[in-house]
Amino acid sequence: METEKQVKATIMDDAALGRALTRIAHEILERNRGAENVALIGIRRRGVPLAARIAEKMTAIEGTAPAVGEVDITFYRDDLTTRSEQPVLNATRIDFDVTGKDVVLVDDVIFTGRTVRAAMEAVFDLGRPHTVQLAVLIDRGLRELPFRPDFVGKNVPTSRSELVSVMVEEFDGANRVALVDM
Repeated sequence: METEKQVKATIMDDAALGRALTRIAHEILERNRGAENVALIGIRRRGVPLAARIAEKMTAIEGTAPAVGEVDITFYRDDLTTRSEQPVLNATRIDFDVTGKDVVLVDDVIFTGRTVRAAMEAVFDLGRPHTVQLAVLIDRGLRELPFRPDFVGKNVPTSRSELVSVMVEEFDGANRVALVDM
C-alpha cells in the first residue's frame, strides 16, 4: 500500500496505536458508565479489528464484555454511481438487537464524514439505538458533513493531497499509521 519513498511521517507505531486504543476503551467506559449497554460496531474494513481490540481492552478493564459487530456500508454509500470499480458486498455481522443500545461505531480514519453517514444509515435500518457514538483512531479533519467523533486516538491535520495509511496486523501484517503523499 505504501513505499518508504512515499511516507512523509510515521504518526503511530505499534505501541502508540495500542496506547490510543486503551485510552479510547477507558473513555467509552467512562462515558457510558460501564460496558453493560455498549455495543461496538466496526466499520469494514479496518474498523472491524479496531473494534475487537477495543472490546478486549474494555473487557479486561471492566470485566464485562460489550457486544461487538461489524457493518458493511457498501450499498449505503452516496458515491456508488461515481466509483469506477464494481462494489463488493461484504457481510454485516450484528448478532444483537441495536435497539436501546449505546452503539459505538469504530473506524480507522474520519475524513469527509461520508462513511459515518453511511454506517449510521445501516445501523438505523437494524433498529433504534439509545445513542450512537463514534470512535476513530485518526481524525484528519477536512469534513464535508457535520460529524465529530466522540473518541479520537489522534488528531492529524492533513491536506487533501495527503493520505493517512492505517496498517493493522490482521490485514497488513503490522500495526502503524503513516502520513503518505498521494
